[in-house]
Amino acid sequence: MREQLSLTELSEEERQQALTRYQLLQPFLDGQTSLTEIAKTQKPTLRTLQRWVRSYRRRGLVGLVRRRRFDAGKRRMPDELKLLIESLALQKSRPSAAAIHRQIVPIAEENGWSIPSYDSVYDTVRAIDKALITLAHDGSHAYRQQFDLLYRREAKAANEIWQADHTCLDIWLKNGNGKTARPWLTVIEDDYSRCVAGYYLSFGHPNIINTCLTLRQAIWRKMDARWTICGIPQIFYTDHGSDFTSRHLEQVAVDLKMQLIFSTVGMPRGRGRVERFFKTLNQLFLHTLPGFIAKEDGKPTSRPQLTLAEFQTLFREFLLDTYLQRPQQEMETTPKARWEGSGFLPHMPTSLEQLDLLLMTAVKTRRVRRDGIHFHNLRYVDTNLAAYIGEDVVIRYDPRDMGEIRVFHQGKFVCRALCQELEGQEVSLKEIIRARQKRKKSLQKTLAAHELLRKQYVEGQLAEEPPAPSPTPKLKRYRNE
Repeated sequence: MREQLSLTELSEEERQQALTRYQLLQPFLDGQTSLTEIAKTQKPTLRTLQRWVRSYRRRGLVGLVRRRRFDAGKRRMPDELKLLIESLALQKSRPSAAAIHRQIVPIAEENGWSIPSYDSVYDTVRAIDKALITLAHDGSHAYRQQFDLLYRREAKAANEIWQADHTCLDIWLKNGNGKTARPWLTVIEDDYSRCVAGYYLSFGHPNIINTCLTLRQAIWRKMDARWTICGIPQIFYTDHGSDFTSRHLEQVAVDLKMQLIFSTVGMPRGRGRVERFFKTLNQLFLHTLPGFIAKEDGKPTSRPQLTLAEFQTLFREFLLDTYLQRPQQEMETTPKARWEGSGFLPHMPTSLEQLDLLLMTAVKTRRVRRDGIHFHNLRYVDTNLAAYIGEDVVIRYDPRDMGEIRVFHQGKFVCRALCQELEGQEVSLKEIIRARQKRKKSLQKTLAAHELLRKQYVEGQLAEEPPAPSPTPKLKRYRNE
């Protein structure tokens, strides 16, 4: 069967072939000479020239092209036999071409088909669509990863798209209990410049508090001149983690006029920028530190020595002095220079207080007392609180620094109240709870010692040890046993 072509479907080589033949026939078509005279001086025979003329007059320039067969380069076999070979090849067991050929021979004989050769079977199997083979053999997930059409969001300007993600870092650190633990890192990165706009390090698993504090740091101006990125992004692109999809973050996005976009569940595509940063972190920073995890077994290559505070200091210096200043091949410049080179004025919140009201942790309502606000057994005072004694207020705080709280009354910012006991210190909420528990245990031990002494000398008896409980039998016993 010949393929009917149009002029637009011709290759450049076929177009040139048609034009050459037309130029050969042109003297005859213009009535200047005969085909016999052309055949005498040119290579084509008279019959060939006559066939070209008929084809040209019937189909135009396309008629001067040697027509191709639909099945050119393909082995000819019945369609039903071809479909049967393909069906056998698409089995989960993945049979070889030789196994398929052995299975096909008796079927072809039984149905009166010409018996295909091994090469015919092999070529038929090789011609099956790769996507169809992947879907049949490896399933939907593998097909999706290799053949699904992707839409990649590419930012064209700074602060157009910010990406956020969490990771458990490949390093062991010392925690406050004398044990070791792996820290979690939350990062927000500008898609256009690859600048890290904000981060949060802690031993706790990612949650809405960490995410909001990271976003607060990312949006507001930094005090360090080396870290200039700030502003409200147009799009905040994240995965479907519970902290990212919380109603609180949705309300924040509406108030800041920031669009929230989530990646498809189970398919975190498009966040490769942040994932690439995590890989860079391993290659350029973490592998130089004690406690680094080089293999999947989770064991450190050396003994952990750093605390979380010490690690935070080293991480900040790496981020500001190395990562932001290091040229990236794809951009041919540094992240810091690319963000600053955009020449735009970042969109900022009205005030830090407005940002705090949206993003900082909200707690239960507290009543202002005459000596200040009591929170977690600490007392916070400020002269502006005098006008609100007896009133209920909302306090917001940074759990990494309990030295101050922010006070709001009926949605309006009142003041920053300070804790005199912690003034000039950065003490986290976890450290306060840990210290309180330690103090309580110490007092309980003292109380137990006094109780023992009182029973010994005042009541004239020693504390009797409680009788040891009888061991519980493993098997159920009955009364007649």
